[in-house]
Amino acid sequence: MAFNRYIDERFDALNPRTAVREIPAGIVKKKHALWFVLINCALFVATTFFINEICFFLSPIALFVILFYSYTKRFTPLCHLVLGMGLSLAPIGAYLAVVGHFEMLPLLFSGIVFTWVSGFDILYALQDEDFDRTHNLKSLPVLLGRTHAMYASRVLHLVTATIVIYIGYSHLSNMYFGIGAIVFIGLLFYQHTLLTPTDISRVNLAFGTTNGIASILFSLFVILSIVVA
Repeated sequence: MAFNRYIDERFDALNPRTAVREIPAGIVKKKHALWFVLINCALFVATTFFINEICFFLSPIALFVILFYSYTKRFTPLCHLVLGMGLSLAPIGAYLAVVGHFEMLPLLFSGIVFTWVSGFDILYALQDEDFDRTHNLKSLPVLLGRTHAMYASRVLHLVTATIVIYIGYSHLSNMYFGIGAIVFIGLLFYQHTLLTPTDISRVNLAFGTTNGIASILFSLFVILSIVVA
């Protein structure tokens, strides 16, 4: 996030919605944000060295993907998918840190994160559609228009729900995961009822609040399904 703010400082300063952010507002100096990023990247790689060999050798790839995302809005409307891919590395990385080898279940959870994050980032981008178009920035709302971009988000979240149901069928078929799946999928689709092509005034409720609650509740029920059941 700090690197994203560092790279986008010029655009953030021009956009009335983001001009109050710390760097354009002068609260944080741009060079200090960069040092913060560099120090944390070094600490990240160093930490993986003490976890296991596979995490250490894969750590530069994870860093590249998540930092590369900050550039993608300049040349591809699929930037939302790159963000989703970056965050989808978290379940795989966590599993590798504990177990040290790949398995199917964390890959499925990464699929959930990929389609889920990509879908709600499209909704978030709706509020900057006009600004992005004016400044030649790329996004699906700019490419497709508001209505069709919202359809794309719904399709991605439908895939998310499908993967959740498949995990419940194939790997975690117990009551706790079932409850978590119902709550998560319910909140997943609830966010789409908050927005229409003519009214996106509740985008922060849909993007931030709803997905934040969904992630916490789903994680709790997944942990219960593994530990208790």
